[in-house]
Amino acid sequence: MKKWFHQWVSPPHLYERADRYAKVFLFLAIASILVALYGGLVLAPADYQQGDAFRIIYVHVPSAWLSMFAYAFMAGASFVALVWRFSAAHAVATVIAPIGAVFTLLCLLTGSLWGKPMWGTWWEWDARMTSELVLLLIYLGYIALRLSFEEQAKADKAAAIFALIGVVNLPIIHYSVYWWNTLHQGATVSKIGKPSITWDMGWPLLLMTIGFMLFFGAITLMATRGELLSRERRTKWVKELVDINRGVN
Repeated sequence: MKKWFHQWVSPPHLYERADRYAKVFLFLAIASILVALYGGLVLAPADYQQGDAFRIIYVHVPSAWLSMFAYAFMAGASFVALVWRFSAAHAVATVIAPIGAVFTLLCLLTGSLWGKPMWGTWWEWDARMTSELVLLLIYLGYIALRLSFEEQAKADKAAAIFALIGVVNLPIIHYSVYWWNTLHQGATVSKIGKPSITWDMGWPLLLMTIGFMLFFGAITLMATRGELLSRERRTKWVKELVDINRGVN
């Protein structure tokens, strides 16, 4: 089992499998997002209080979930890289950072667009909003830290430690609406018991979240292929891959 796992996460095997799975994930992501958009924008009824303005949740909520999921995945890859010294795990963590930052920025922007008509302001230093902004800064700090080192090994180690320290912000984001008095509403779909959102509004949101996760998986795998080629450019398997591609062309 251990031998199989080591082989699976080795750069050449991960590179080969990433291309195959990325295409499948991308196809499923596009299909899921299109169906969810139709369900959320056309089939779902207007909210009795917010009217059609509530429909921004079909982008805002999945972006918020993905901003935290991506960071947790990045931190997990960093932990694996530090403990078991898998170079491919560093590559995965590296490519996730800008992707997670984009999801976080999208979450903040859509939240502001929703907040203006609902709260009367584009931004409020609400606990949930502020901790989400901190997450964006952590992503940017992670990227900047990597770029500050010329030596790859030092950049990998420093960034991995930084990623693990930043995990402390995730529970703060999640529980901020319970720990402090905030404008931001609490859980609606994921809370224990009956959700506060009806099924005709809820299923497009769940499907959109699945679509966003599949899209995240697709672009992460695609970016990982490029990162692996950059890191492993002097290795035998990359040179053989280049020779094969030259022969095909």
